[in-house]
Amino acid sequence: MSTGFTHRTVQPLPGFSEILRDHETFGSGDEEGGVSDSINNWFDLLMLQSGMKVSPSMMLALSMLLGVVAGGAVMLLQDNPLTACLIGGLGAFGPVITAIIQRQRRQRQIMQQLPAMIDELARAAKTGRSIEQCWHFVASDTPQPLGEELMECSRRMAMGEDLSSALRELPTRTGVVTLNILVTALTVHQQTGGDLVSVLERLSQTIRDRLLFLGRLRAATTGSRATAVLMEAVGTLFILRILQNSQRS
Repeated sequence: MSTGFTHRTVQPLPGFSEILRDHETFGSGDEEGGVSDSINNWFDLLMLQSGMKVSPSMMLALSMLLGVVAGGAVMLLQDNPLTACLIGGLGAFGPVITAIIQRQRRQRQIMQQLPAMIDELARAAKTGRSIEQCWHFVASDTPQPLGEELMECSRRMAMGEDLSSALRELPTRTGVVTLNILVTALTVHQQTGGDLVSVLERLSQTIRDRLLFLGRLRAATTGSRATAVLMEAVGTLFILRILQNSQRS
């Protein structure tokens, strides 16, 4: 007996992927804009690449609030406008500095995860699956923070975008330049073909060699960086002491 209903399959459309994007930005994204637009673009990228689940407007409001609180507290304790302005400025930049540190830590974690992720992608490609299937398999098996970005690309493919369009924003969202090579290799392979497994294996080994070199460089420059931080701290304390003495006199 027919019920009069027919089963219709919903086809994925590329336009549906727009619902996964956060459109709250301060900058226009134009690299040829003015100084203020460049600062806004930098701030938008900072919030995007840091992985913090905070909107740019909320981060700006938090910076202003901390600046006012820190400056007001110093003004009440010391009654020194210069010191209050200095501490207020440092307090306002506190959330931004935290976002910068978080971005660096997140990018470092992504770089550490990349070789193992590419090796797994190469092993999945050996099974004869398509690139999209291999990507979804690796994305579901990769831990955070890289796994979150890979799943974002996988969801865009499920929404109807092709591989090159889904991966285009991956290097921008993470700030990891090495991902440009991976995206280019996968895009070229999809268009022209070739031995994808060998390309991925060489890329994984290259990233491991680069991480080893960066680790040795970081160990060799630890003393110099510690000295620079100490000099900056001493300079800041010296300026604060001068401001206090000028206020007393």
